[in-house]
Amino acid sequence: MSDIDKATVAKIARLSRIKIEEDRLEGLAGELSNIMGWIEQLNEVDTDNITPMASPVDTKLRWRADEVSDGDKRDAVLINAPQGEYGFFAVPKVIE
Repeated sequence: MSDIDKATVAKIARLSRIKIEEDRLEGLAGELSNIMGWIEQLNEVDTDNITPMASPVDTKLRWRADEVSDGDKRDAVLINAPQGEYGFFAVPKVIE
């Protein structure tokens, strides 16, 4: 098991821009060491013959035809635009 010391916690806090008081470093070091221990335990589990899954619930996706169902509304949408040109929204030119 990898032990994390106060100096490592302080370095992680500095790199992640998190302010941690000196008196809390020891407790956080113990918590992070426990977390690393759990990770090491998980790495020992044999998952060679286990198929990956996206969800624990075995469901099938419903397939549907890929059809455009609400097209040809360009003019109705452009009515809401402050300005439109050539069938597109017109916006002010921005140059820095």
